[in-house]
Formats: sequence, structure tokens, C-alpha cells
Amino acid sequence: MSIEVHAISKYYGTQKALDSVSFSVKKGEIVGFLGPNGAGKSTLMKILTTFLSADEGKAVVNEHDVTTDALKVQRSVGYLPEHNPLYLDLYVREYLAFNADVYKVSTSRIEEVITLTGLTPEAHKKIGQLSKGYRQRVGLATALLHNPEVLILDEPTTGLDPNQLVEIRNVIRNVGKDKTVFLSTHIMQEVEAICDRVIIINQGKIVTDKKLDKLVEEVTVQLVEVEFDQAVNADLFAQLKGLTQTKNVKDNLWELTFQTEEDPRARIFDFATANGLRALQIVAKAKNLEQIFREKTAKKN
Repeated sequence: MSIEVHAISKYYGTQKALDSVSFSVKKGEIVGFLGPNGAGKSTLMKILTTFLSADEGKAVVNEHDVTTDALKVQRSVGYLPEHNPLYLDLYVREYLAFNADVYKVSTSRIEEVITLTGLTPEAHKKIGQLSKGYRQRVGLATALLHNPEVLILDEPTTGLDPNQLVEIRNVIRNVGKDKTVFLSTHIMQEVEAICDRVIIINQGKIVTDKKLDKLVEEVTVQLVEVEFDQAVNADLFAQLKGLTQTKNVKDNLWELTFQTEEDPRARIFDFATANGLRALQIVAKAKNLEQIFREKTAKKN
């Protein structure tokens, strides 16, 4: 296993940030680590990279205990924290050379990671002159300098525009071909595009740990888009069993959210008939990770 987490707990005063968290990641997997703000994602990543110590439990990365073999863990892990710390007054190559010296790796590796992360067009500039997207590439290049077996990426696409997001996604996908990647993100499309497994944490506890395709099959939140032949009073939708949310897309077109394992389209047809309406179209929208995330992290009454 590349990562093994056994009953890890972490406290901040009286607050329990992590509550007996356990999971493992096989070599070569790309795993998305999801959760609401404050769920414990960054705390766990800092424990795996030895920046924080757990109060209870044990974590092993590349067969090295994060507590007793911290230096060995650091040598075998590439870490990109959420707030990517960079020396803005240094040139890209200068900054990478500084880190290459820290890791005791050959300077030839600098050009390799510049090419790998697509930094070549901007490599002659100071880091302070770079866009957010290219700064993220510098952080990723730094994480890759020592050719680690495991990459731990905390919100690697935060603040990027759509074009930058796609570019960084492609970089991560490429470098993940021969490495274990453990990444957190709030962007569900990111996970759907890159990851083959999803772990969801909520209030410090793991609530889901499954292959992405299996997880989508289990979702009970269903979205249906329906267009009626006339205006509908929103209060009428209270008649629909299992309906949790309504959204008027435009005119007589509505998006209805149901909490049910059954296909709700028959309910909508009967509802329309009972209220003297005609449903011009009833389309079940594809289940996606965003629906699953909402379902798994919803606050319980």
C-alpha cells in the first residue's frame, strides 16, 4: 500500500477534527478526497506529510511511519499545500534549483519537471510575474522534483480560471500515470475527470469510500427536468412525494430534485394529470458526483 491510515484522530482543543479515520490507498491509484469546509481534509493531509502529528492512531506512507520515520516520508512524498508557498522574487529555474539542492537531486531534473508541468514558456520569468495557473505549475514541479512515489495535492486548482483548470488537470492526469495521487478539491468535475476512487469525509468521519463508478450507481438523489404546458404555482409541488428542491429554470421549465431510489418520472406524470397540466417533456438528468456529495454530507435534522 502507498498510504495506510489506521484510526487517526486529531483534536484542536475540544474540537475533534478527525474522528478515528481509516483507509488505505494502493500504489498507482488516483483518489479524490472530498468534504465540506472544516471536514478535516487539510488536517489529514498535513498528518500524512508530517506537518502535523495525530493525537491517536497511526499513518504509514510508502511503508514509512509518519511519526517515527518523518524524514523518509518527506523524501518519498510530493506535497502541494492549499496555499502554495513560493518565493516570488526568485526566477522559476532559480527557485527549482534551490529546492533541487534541498532534495539533493541532479540539476538535470529541473528541466525535466519544467517540461512535464508545461512551464517552458514562462520558465525565464520571476515567480511574481506568473499567473495563478503557472504558479500552481511551479508548486507542482517542486513537488515532482525528487520523483516521489506519492503525490498529495491539497486543492491544486483553487482560484484558477476554466482554461487554467483544464491545463492543471491534464498535468495531474499525466504525472499520475506512474504515481499514486491523493488529492482534495471542491470541484466535482475535477474528480470525475481525474480520479477512479472517491473518499468523502464529513465532520471528521469517513462517510464514503468507493470506486467512482460504483458510487454513482448508489446515489438516491435524482434530478428531473420537466416542462409543463402552462405556468405552475410552486406550492402545488408539495404534492410530490420525495421532492426536496424545486428550481424554475425559465418560463414553464422546472428542475425537480427527489430523494428516492425509484424513478420519479411516473410521479410527475400523475401529478400533472391530477392538476390539469400537460408535461411536454420529462427528462431524468444524469447522476453525478455533485448530487452524491450533497447526499453524503447533508446535515441531519
